[in-house]
Amino acid sequence: MKYLTRVLLAPILMATCPVLAEVTDAEAGGFTTVNEVLIDANRIDAWKAAIDDVGQWWNSDHTVAGDARRMSITAVPQGCFCERFESGGGVVHMNVTMVSPGVIIRLTGGLGPLGLMGVEGNMTWEFEDADGGTVVRFTYAVGGYRAGGLEPVAEPVDFVVGEALNRLKAHVESRDSDSAGAE
Repeated sequence: MKYLTRVLLAPILMATCPVLAEVTDAEAGGFTTVNEVLIDANRIDAWKAAIDDVGQWWNSDHTVAGDARRMSITAVPQGCFCERFESGGGVVHMNVTMVSPGVIIRLTGGLGPLGLMGVEGNMTWEFEDADGGTVVRFTYAVGGYRAGGLEPVAEPVDFVVGEALNRLKAHVESRDSDSAGAE
């Protein structure tokens, strides 16, 4: 049923896709996706929201426990993009392997079902000043083994990453408008 819902909603969701969303290459051994959007906010505010507020903009459907508020990112080398469980314990979704605060963070691991496969991925989030705000780019390169190859999962992964970036954009821009109204 979830697949049917995504298929039916795809035309609606396409209207909110990032400026750039594409699988740049896909083969049996791996794939790369690039998603980019312009966020109407300064670079530091976009960065802080991405890192500090991940539990507010990440989709709960893409968590183990079903509650994105339990997600966090520790933005230091060997830090964690983690989810804690209500009963204790938790899961490491990705490890932080590079950080330049306000500019770039690289996360290593397999998101979602990729974490259950014989694959590894590097997801890079880049934040660049631009006219009208900040360009945020999520690049995810995944390689390894999956029975049947990785090419068939490239498009669904690209969709999820694009959705996450759009949710970040909506979160930052609604947060900025909320704070502007409070002045």
